[in-house]
Amino acid sequence: MDPLEPDPEDGDLVADPPSAGIPEAVQEAVRTLIRWAGDDPDREGLRDTPRRVARAWREYARGYSEDPAQHLSRTFEEVGGYDEIVLLKDIPFQSHCEHHLAPIIGKAAIAYLPGDRVVGISKLARVLHGFARRLQVQERLTAQVADTIWEHLQPKGVAVVIEATHACMTARGVQTPGVMMTTSRMMGTFRKDERSRREVLALMGY
Repeated sequence: MDPLEPDPEDGDLVADPPSAGIPEAVQEAVRTLIRWAGDDPDREGLRDTPRRVARAWREYARGYSEDPAQHLSRTFEEVGGYDEIVLLKDIPFQSHCEHHLAPIIGKAAIAYLPGDRVVGISKLARVLHGFARRLQVQERLTAQVADTIWEHLQPKGVAVVIEATHACMTARGVQTPGVMMTTSRMMGTFRKDERSRREVLALMGY
């Protein structure tokens, strides 16, 4: 097989075509990092790594090219009188820590109490992924998701809880695996009313 052709079984382990649009400056930056780490970027196993890394980061950071709020632009008012909590939980996501560029891997629970409209449930996950695919800190990610839903759906309440592990802590520094960080943001009735807050957290499993 031509080494420049994508492999349908594992396209990431073959070289990109020259026309793939990967800037040379980005590839050279990766080569510099490899040299600084103590290896040779020209050896066989690392020769195509700069292009692979660039391709990977184009995917990791594609949230910068979208406005997550656009996913909430189409709403529905005919819900048969439904006026209870809408919840999507155990939404997996991946992000990268802005301090060390290390992976953040976790799950989120997103809930809102509708006002006069609802949104397709998959759109909540799309909002999360739109913000997660950027360099992040978990606290800001939690706030961005909640604030966007609050602003664009204008519900009676919003609740977002995120749990994640951070490779900047598990793989370096204190090197403490198995630690989960939890952040939450409550807005509207979920913040003001203790009973509503307990109800939504119970539905989330907390």
